[in-house]
Amino acid sequence: MQIYPERLSAHLTNTLLPVYCISGDEPLLVQECSDLIRASARSAGCNEREILDAGNTGFKWHSLLQTGNSLSLFSERRIIELIIPSGKPGKEGSKVLCDFIDTSSSDDIFLIISGKIEKTSTTSKWYQKINSAGATIQVWPISNKDMPRWLSNRAKEMGLSMEQDAIDLLADRVQGNLLAASQEITKLKLVADENGHVTREDVIEGVLNNARYNPFGMIDSAVSGNTRDAIKTLRGLRAEGVDPIMILWALARECQLLLDLQEEIQNGKEINQALYTHNVWKSRISIIRQALANHSMETLQTLISHATEIDAAIKGQSFLNPWLIIEDLVVTLCQPDNPPIKKMLHKL
Repeated sequence: MQIYPERLSAHLTNTLLPVYCISGDEPLLVQECSDLIRASARSAGCNEREILDAGNTGFKWHSLLQTGNSLSLFSERRIIELIIPSGKPGKEGSKVLCDFIDTSSSDDIFLIISGKIEKTSTTSKWYQKINSAGATIQVWPISNKDMPRWLSNRAKEMGLSMEQDAIDLLADRVQGNLLAASQEITKLKLVADENGHVTREDVIEGVLNNARYNPFGMIDSAVSGNTRDAIKTLRGLRAEGVDPIMILWALARECQLLLDLQEEIQNGKEINQALYTHNVWKSRISIIRQALANHSMETLQTLISHATEIDAAIKGQSFLNPWLIIEDLVVTLCQPDNPPIKKMLHKL
């Protein structure tokens, strides 16, 4: 079965299926859906949690079957989590997933957390197997049109009431990044009045004036070709203790947006229509158009590939310094590839 993210909580009040697959490229919503399932599993007696990451170097698919066949040492029920960052298990992984679902203990809860799964993959045998045995939850980014409503609802959940111009200002700042939006709303609790009322001035004071550097300014500088400002902001973010995974997420999302736009335009779609389809903010249209003129599909594919390497470095799976290779990626994004870029250097 398929479950919409907003209906997952209601579903879990009455039911806990043996298999769930959460997919999408919106980290906050994926995390929150995952947490709901984990909490329900714990309430049902799953006191042991095992995690396997298919994105890790050296991961072997048969280890999933071994985990399923092993006995729990501490409880009768477990939650077994499998992370598939690419959203593509491949031929071997597809077979193992089907076998695992067919043979695993009915007492265990199997939770798959995946990157965006392409529409063509939703008809595959492994995906249909999950739908038959459990449920799939596809998470989609919030559109520009729906962002103000999402911000208003999230603020209410935190006990805040935001004026419309405050919501609009915050929406323009976060530009679709829900993780950043949630963090900024948390900051607003410190400046709201005793009734939780938030004005436009509160957003300026509590969010805009308290951050000397922000990832969105860095991204805009990079795609505009302003290397000096982009690197200055990146180093400022590092000095302020910003988590590199948040910066990488913003960079990878921007590169994926540019690649998707470039592909659609090359396939004949008119550029303005492509920009509209992908909900590009009006304030960013000019710099996105410039970035599309500066970078080929080959360049953008290379950048996305390097984002995967940076993710591994952040997780401690390589000897590389993640901040230095993020800087490498930012510099490359700043520079027009004419001629197209060659493979980036990573020997630091």
